[in-house]
Amino acid sequence: MTDPAPLPMAEARIALSHLEGNVRRIRQWTEGKTRIMAVVKANAYGHGANRVAASLETAGISDFGVANIQEAMALRTGGGVRQQSAILAFSSPLVSQIESYLRYDIAMTLCSFEILHAAEAIAASNGKRLSVHVKTDTGMGRLGLPPAETMELLRAVRNSGNIELKGIYTHFAEGSRPDGFTALQLDRFRELVTQYESESGRTVCKHAASSGAMLCRKDSWFDMVRPGIMLYGYLPDPVMHSPVPVVPVMQLEAKVVFIKTVGTGDTVSYNRTWVAPDPRRVATIAAGYADGYPRSLSNRGSVVIGGKSFPQIGNVTMDQIMVDLGTNSDVKIGDKAILFGWEGPSADDIARITGSISYEVLCSVSNRVVRVFI
Repeated sequence: MTDPAPLPMAEARIALSHLEGNVRRIRQWTEGKTRIMAVVKANAYGHGANRVAASLETAGISDFGVANIQEAMALRTGGGVRQQSAILAFSSPLVSQIESYLRYDIAMTLCSFEILHAAEAIAASNGKRLSVHVKTDTGMGRLGLPPAETMELLRAVRNSGNIELKGIYTHFAEGSRPDGFTALQLDRFRELVTQYESESGRTVCKHAASSGAMLCRKDSWFDMVRPGIMLYGYLPDPVMHSPVPVVPVMQLEAKVVFIKTVGTGDTVSYNRTWVAPDPRRVATIAAGYADGYPRSLSNRGSVVIGGKSFPQIGNVTMDQIMVDLGTNSDVKIGDKAILFGWEGPSADDIARITGSISYEVLCSVSNRVVRVFI
């Protein structure tokens, strides 16, 4: 007889219906005028890349963006996407990685002549053509050549028999702010792609807008948009106005594993940062900073149990947190506590308290937290 698997103490519930609903609303907003590249890097922002990508394909997505070749290979071989779906790795590759792009049919970000020359030779030796998206730096300052140098790179790509140009793209530094620097970056990008298409006599897929610009600059949509954080139910800036209502996809939950009564003056957790003002019940919950509940929430956060909010007390520990149940609650061992999600505090709430962003909160949910897809 096989022993049954123990129930998880902490789990991230992933509502695929919320994900698919977010995609529908994004598609309605873009009026079906552009392709949608779903950004599933960092394990789909902590949600589980293979299951998320499979759900997105069901919703009609066939373009995916990941951080690097390792993520791309895992997505291609993990059963989450069909072979005909396109995957773009955003990072500039190392020369030693180029052959993997060919082997796994991954589109490569190209932003240097050195990588172009190496890619030409490797593709030729394999008897294949390598798909690339050329990235230009219009102001982000991270990857890519300035537009004038990018134009020279695009000319070199056009003269290569082994490199196939699939797209030209850039990334906004302040995409949630429609004017100012975003407008400047947009002008730089538009000028570059207009020059290239005029000179080459061909059109190419152009993309610039991630979630923020997609919401506030329709003229940044071009041929494809790249929603990331919006897919998972949050805005790039929680105070920005959004014409697209999205719903959180992840809910982090953990079990109550112990309850005790403390007396007046008793302290809780490391460094004794919380002192009981009077007798009350304290619950221990089986999740801590190793699971993705930030230590900087110590004595500042709250959880929801049975529809009621309770303050987190004492320092957050690696594997557990404590909450103040007061004197008159019916919480019992085995109850679930919602640390964040659609029924509790949001990832934005956590981020506001800790001085972070929803992206980091979601991506910080660790691998030992079981993902449960619902």
